[in-house]
Amino acid sequence: MSKIIPHQTNIDKIELLETFENSFPNRDYLIVHRANEFTSVCPKTGQPDFGIITISYIAAKKCVELKSLKYYLQSFRNEGIFYENVINRILNDLVKVLKPKWMEIKGEFSVRGGLQSTVIAVHGKR
Repeated sequence: MSKIIPHQTNIDKIELLETFENSFPNRDYLIVHRANEFTSVCPKTGQPDFGIITISYIAAKKCVELKSLKYYLQSFRNEGIFYENVINRILNDLVKVLKPKWMEIKGEFSVRGGLQSTVIAVHGKR
């Protein structure tokens, strides 16, 4: 039986995220950021998990600053966390910081054991 790697709750990743004011808060426009080299760790096996994270949102008053977003996503590199948990955690953190009108986080993870997994979490109505 494999050992479960604990979820690192002692790291407050949300503090890594920075924002800037949306110059067009009265217009609904789609912002899409794609991180092609996302890495975390399987909490059951300890093996690295690789994936593509796509962050799509309609901003209200704030937009996420890209360098801080990159560092935020990289902070999961050594964390033992399931696909479903990491996608929902990213959504929760970004919604808390940005308070967007709508947001979707999509994780497309590399094949593991013959299965390719995609996890999508959504906040609000588009």
